[in-house]
Amino acid sequence: MSVADADIAFALELLEDVGGITGRKMFGGFGLYRDGVIFGLISSDGTIYLKARELFADELRSNGGKQFHNMPYWSLPEHALEDRAYACELALQGIKLLNL
Repeated sequence: MSVADADIAFALELLEDVGGITGRKMFGGFGLYRDGVIFGLISSDGTIYLKARELFADELRSNGGKQFHNMPYWSLPEHALEDRAYACELALQGIKLLNL
């Protein structure tokens, strides 16, 4: 099963204010990139995940985020899906930690 075009469009629109996001389909999902570095992904079920470790991963977890298998990706909290500013704030926080 691969990620639906509608899920990709939703994620790109949600994170539009981050700026400079590109993406590509991969392994049934979709990678989210900024400046050529992956910072997030969309799984085949449409869940948006951000690359996160340590304190940022703890923040996402404490707000309801779930880990993508055993990889360093954590889902956006449910309420971020309805709050564009908060979703972008989280994405930018994750990007900053990647030194982009």
